[in-house]
Amino acid sequence: MTADRPISELLATQRTVRSLEFFPPKDEAGVEALRQTAMALQRMAPDFVSVTYGAGGSTRKRTAQVSGLLRTEIGFMVMPHLTCVGHTRDELNGIADQLHAGGYRNIMTLRGDPPKGQTEFTPFRDGLRYGSDLVALLNARHTDFCLGVGGYPEKHPEAPSLEVDLDNLKRKVDAGAAFVTTQLFFDNAVYYRFVEKCRARGISVPIVPGLMPVLSLKQIKRFTEMCGATLPGKLIKRLETAGEVPEIIETIGIEWALTQIRDLLAHEAPGYHLYIMNRAKSALALAADLAA
Repeated sequence: MTADRPISELLATQRTVRSLEFFPPKDEAGVEALRQTAMALQRMAPDFVSVTYGAGGSTRKRTAQVSGLLRTEIGFMVMPHLTCVGHTRDELNGIADQLHAGGYRNIMTLRGDPPKGQTEFTPFRDGLRYGSDLVALLNARHTDFCLGVGGYPEKHPEAPSLEVDLDNLKRKVDAGAAFVTTQLFFDNAVYYRFVEKCRARGISVPIVPGLMPVLSLKQIKRFTEMCGATLPGKLIKRLETAGEVPEIIETIGIEWALTQIRDLLAHEAPGYHLYIMNRAKSALALAADLAA
């Protein structure tokens, strides 16, 4: 099996690196819908795509299924997510070996959210407590893995302060992480301040901005509450004015994300990562506008 190129090499080329995130559907009908979305997104030619990992075993098998589909059928370079949730150290080493044998060389390395119904993260048996522990384990298991980690421009919801959260991020980088992908944000000033604080902390790896084109006001409010992000008042007002008209809301979301991306690239961001919710339209619209 041909090994994937490390994402760190792409980020070192000084060109715009574009990536998309998929999540594993719950059933075969959803997998087929995802296949059609991915086929449409081939025209965009992203540098890589990532596939999320369900907590508590909810979508783990489908993570492997979707990763394989996107890699072998569609031809994308795939970065699977892996979390500490519900795994022993031996199980995590076994998954790492399977991924490595399959040619995967890039992993988004996360602690993961508590399983559904739990409010606090508890390590599984002799499992791992922190994302930095998983980075260290994977880095020791296969030294040619390129490991990404998550960063929270507005602080992880569980962290007592942004300073503590930055210290935790530095631990992940010091353990071997090659790059950071941020949680979603809607005000670029938040990203710029975050990067500045990271550099002051000695975090020198690339920090890729993560963006989500808005598809509905209700949905985006739910996501921002979960991850601790804020919605600018100007964006909220525009979305509220649009009411319940999906086409208008989607247009607003694309325009807002387009403005963000153009400004980010003008300020030398290494690229952008789109949380597309398994939909093609917004990503293709953004790619077309940016190519114009």
